[in-house]
Amino acid sequence: MFDFFKKKKISIDKEKMPRHIAIIMDGNGRWAKKRGLPRSAGHRFGAQKLKEIVLFADEIGLKYLTVYAFSTENWKRPKDEVENLMNLLREFFDTEIENLINKTQIKIRVIGDISKLDKDIQERIISAEERTKDKTGLCVVIALNYGGRSEIVNAAKNLALDIKSGKIDIEAVNEELFRNYLYTKDIPDPDLLIRPSGEMRVSNFLLWQISYTEFWFSNVLWPDFRKEHLLKAIEDYQKRERRFGGVK
Repeated sequence: MFDFFKKKKISIDKEKMPRHIAIIMDGNGRWAKKRGLPRSAGHRFGAQKLKEIVLFADEIGLKYLTVYAFSTENWKRPKDEVENLMNLLREFFDTEIENLINKTQIKIRVIGDISKLDKDIQERIISAEERTKDKTGLCVVIALNYGGRSEIVNAAKNLALDIKSGKIDIEAVNEELFRNYLYTKDIPDPDLLIRPSGEMRVSNFLLWQISYTEFWFSNVLWPDFRKEHLLKAIEDYQKRERRFGGVK
């Protein structure tokens, strides 16, 4: 057992750490509005918060951290906001991701349909994944142009093609096999899903993967999310009894 932030009375057990935490980074726009700032400022502060939480998650020994950065539905936002988000994404890869690559053992993965992103962004993604593929630290999974329903539909289509071609016998299809067609086929399902901002929904995020995930909600907007909040979520997670449908 070890303690962090004793003044906050937060205590987590290193032996019971979740292996994989997923975060819906919500509330950037509202955070900016409360301060009379443009929404783009909220997204920028949110990106800085991500850097802070990534480094801390690596420090405390988390193995996987998946963050919801841009959903398939986010294209519906005003054109200028989407353009700002794409430019911020470029900047984030050129600065923060580049620093992580050069100074840490953190691995970068991206899930989602990146073919819909601009070519230069795709190139940044591919480069980051390639340069970190053999690193042994925290695996940061960034969900970009990601939607849980579209992921399942695409998986079903690709499985159907393999059945049609004779590569797969339909009688062999089960959950384990289907999982191999998901973006996250080589990533364990999240143990804990965190959503700040006061919203209590999953917003089309990792629909297949969160079947037995524990949820933790907070009213704190993402740019105000701190290390203490992550630790409190982990502490609460460690107090829960996970039965996976069984009886203890």
